[in-house]
Amino acid sequence: MPKRHPSAGKAQKPVIIVGAGLAGLVAAFELSRLRIPVLLLDQENANNVGGQAFWSLGGIFCVDSSYQRRMGIKDSRELAMKDWFNSAQFDREKEDYWPRKWAEAFVNFATDEMEDYVKARGLGFLVNVGWAERGDGRADGHGNTVPRFHLTWGTGPEVVRVFAEPVKKAAKKGTVEFRHRHRVDEIILDELTGRAVGVKGSILEEDNSPRGVKSSRTVVDQFEIHGAAVLVTSGGIGGNVDKVKAAWPVDRLGPKVPQNFVIGVPHHVDGRMIDITESAGANIINRDRMWHYTEGLANWNPIWPGHGIRVLPAPSSLWLDANGKRLPNHLFPGCDTLGTLKYICSTGHDYTWFITDQAIVAREFALSGSEQNPDVTGKSVWGVLTQRVLSKKGTVPVQNFVKHGVDFVVKDNLEDLVEGMNQLVAKIPGGVPLDYQKIKDVVETRDSQFDNPFSKDAQTMLINSARTYWPDKRSRIAPPHKLLDKKKSGPLIAVRMNLLTRKTLGGIETNLKSQVMKADGSVFNGLYAAGEVAGFGGGGVHGYNSLEGTFLGGCIFSGRAAGLGIAEELGYDISKASNVRARL
Repeated sequence: MPKRHPSAGKAQKPVIIVGAGLAGLVAAFELSRLRIPVLLLDQENANNVGGQAFWSLGGIFCVDSSYQRRMGIKDSRELAMKDWFNSAQFDREKEDYWPRKWAEAFVNFATDEMEDYVKARGLGFLVNVGWAERGDGRADGHGNTVPRFHLTWGTGPEVVRVFAEPVKKAAKKGTVEFRHRHRVDEIILDELTGRAVGVKGSILEEDNSPRGVKSSRTVVDQFEIHGAAVLVTSGGIGGNVDKVKAAWPVDRLGPKVPQNFVIGVPHHVDGRMIDITESAGANIINRDRMWHYTEGLANWNPIWPGHGIRVLPAPSSLWLDANGKRLPNHLFPGCDTLGTLKYICSTGHDYTWFITDQAIVAREFALSGSEQNPDVTGKSVWGVLTQRVLSKKGTVPVQNFVKHGVDFVVKDNLEDLVEGMNQLVAKIPGGVPLDYQKIKDVVETRDSQFDNPFSKDAQTMLINSARTYWPDKRSRIAPPHKLLDKKKSGPLIAVRMNLLTRKTLGGIETNLKSQVMKADGSVFNGLYAAGEVAGFGGGGVHGYNSLEGTFLGGCIFSGRAAGLGIAEELGYDISKASNVRARL
């Protein structure tokens, strides 16, 4: 264990961490290992420890991992670095200075340490590596050249558990203290030095609502706390649609701001601390960079207001815009999120359509969210085998969405399917009625490419190529077939896909120790930021695009950097705590 510097003060004030999500827990874990006192503040109750990470599918981005090598995947630091920078498309000289450095550092960590670091905490992965964000069709463009999405065995709750348990043990020993229902409203600065020395805020009334449920904001008291340093790990803006719309980059994703979203994160992901930290003097950069999904479903059994669930699709479904036109080449399911979002916005509508069938839905519809994957979350080998490999209807949660979801239409023939789609359209303000004959032409043209094992159609070629990765062929991608071949594929299914809010890619600018930066380029002494509030590091480590598995990974990496950075500033010897510190 790293040693404490002899001069590290006695009766030391605690490090104040604002936000008990994953990044905050990781930082608290690193600090508590050095017996540095920590005070974790959160506006929600104890049921919400772990924040958004608890609700996640649990994918983590690793490079050249033992799991990849077992699957026969040839990955490398150099290839991942090219993929990252080709996807990030950094183009801002000043605002991308620290994000570029964070990107390089993160890929190095994902290559050298991520797998070992989380395994040492007790985390495990499914043996097969997933292939997310397959790309825009160019070797030098956006996307993962190879599968890198390592799915946690136990999903998000397990990621939270392996860091929360040791922090809670430290709390029993008195090193860490949790104070829930404490909402920070102001960062306290030393009048002489300008250093961040504490926080002020409001104590909210007790509310024992279950995890994720919108809680009361009634104030019952005030608080003021001083500490050795302040770390902000409060998350992004995805639960606040007004902030999402205010930051929407019409110049890049025009011609107008979308009006309708389903919400992919709990209500408490409100972005308040970004504004509060900025008011204290922090530099906020890359506000316009966000990561919102295009395959959102209205949750038929919602937990928070407007609750949406993302479909993580494999590439076989036929994707049509609101006018019934097939999306352009390489905007295929699971390939290029931002490119697809830009195209959808260009149509002037907030929704699209999947036309698919039972065979594709059963194999290719994975749902985001730990609660939507009880087999993996519950670590049930039998459940994974029976529901994902052998089932002809898909997992139970997928079946429930097909049965109860307002976005689904299930019919035995295409004409009835289009009629059902138009019944949904009639309920959408500004919705576009679909012409059956035009839809029929699009579907039949697509199906004509499946008469032979070869094709000129880019999506068909993608399906055939993707199935050469044997885990995808075995359990993820349906055998190529015609949609109108009911004998092979079951009933037809149409799915209205909504825009779904999710991640903030810009945020508080930080250096590689997670120290907050001021607008003039100087360090904001005593103030740190990590996780999504810091754009997962530096104020925008992803640039414009994510490669997936990088959000949990980003929280772990930046939270760890913050914990070590604070410890170093407080006079602790961290040389043995992190091999990566030498590179930082």
